[in-house]
Amino acid sequence: MLHQYNEKQVQIIIVAERLFAEHGFNGASVRDIAHGASVNIAMISYYFGSKEKLLEAIFAYRIGTTTIQLEHLLAQKEISTLNKIYIMIDHYIEKMQNNTHFFKIMLSEQIKDQENKGLIEIIFNSKKKNFDLISALIAEGQKTGQFKKHIDISLLVSTLVGATNQMYIGQQYYKRLNQLEDMPDDKFQALFKKRMKLYLKNMFNAILTYEL
Repeated sequence: MLHQYNEKQVQIIIVAERLFAEHGFNGASVRDIAHGASVNIAMISYYFGSKEKLLEAIFAYRIGTTTIQLEHLLAQKEISTLNKIYIMIDHYIEKMQNNTHFFKIMLSEQIKDQENKGLIEIIFNSKKKNFDLISALIAEGQKTGQFKKHIDISLLVSTLVGATNQMYIGQQYYKRLNQLEDMPDDKFQALFKKRMKLYLKNMFNAILTYEL
């Protein structure tokens, strides 16, 4: 079950997310977070207990938005399963582009020694929930004969996450390789997002369907 955060908690989460991304977990103090969120330190302690628990809340909140999207897609009967997959890809890319602070934290935490056992469980349980929902989407497509049998869903999800992360990290190289350095950043971001979506949709179409 997803945790429901109230408006003040979300406000604190968003400020903490930005500060953790900019200064690192150890570099951002609870005092700085409280000041940025216009609350007192006691309120952060009341809502989250500790800075470590606040970090866990950031992950639960952000990953949970994908869970909500996937549950909504599964409930839609008038949309083809392939189009649901395309919507999922759109959601993930939009989420990455609109939540760069979170993805900086995600990348940072993934290369650490993973001492925060609570965070490890939050991430695993959230990803497992999303994995189960994507598995249900794939099963829906297989039942209708639209998708191939014997899809390795773990690798499929890793393809989406890994490819999108690498595209995001390497976008400056993409810009230089394609001689787009002079393009205004807002136009480049729109073009880059469009190309990422098209590329991943074509890839998933090749992996999942019988279309040639």
